[in-house]
Amino acid sequence: MFRRVLGTTLGFVGYTVQYGCIAHCAFEYIGEVVVCSGPSMEPTIVNHDIVFSERMSRHLCKIEKGDIIIAKSPFDPNMNICKRVIGLEGDKVCTSAPSDLFKNHFFVPKGHVWLEGDNLRNSTDSRSYGPIPYALIRGRVCLKLWPPHSFGTLSESPSRQIIKPQRNSDSD
Repeated sequence: MFRRVLGTTLGFVGYTVQYGCIAHCAFEYIGEVVVCSGPSMEPTIVNHDIVFSERMSRHLCKIEKGDIIIAKSPFDPNMNICKRVIGLEGDKVCTSAPSDLFKNHFFVPKGHVWLEGDNLRNSTDSRSYGPIPYALIRGRVCLKLWPPHSFGTLSESPSRQIIKPQRNSDSD
């Protein structure tokens, strides 16, 4: 009797560990579901929207200007932020805080990205804390899951501040 109970318990623990490892690998390397909070990405993503963040782009260094990313906060490693990539390493970014009269120019250093919220008047982003290291990026938001009426891929930046350069294969 004791052997049977022990065997059943150990079998259950074994399956639980296996499925836990599979789930961990899926969330770490494939993607995760994220509930967004705060007004910084309005109107693209509003408070309590649920999005899917894929992790493959981060691992393959395929983050591009205009992508919305989930990253670790540079202020609090226990908190994630959701922002749009405005500049990549080597880019010159021209931006200003909502209260500034003049534009500021920043160069994005190697291994960093410049992030800004779509709601520029209500966003704490790279304008406050500077460029963030690429290593803080957790994933690229590729799909809005909730609410159902806005299910689908995400739109361009509402401020249209992203200018994607034309790729010319002859100059490479």
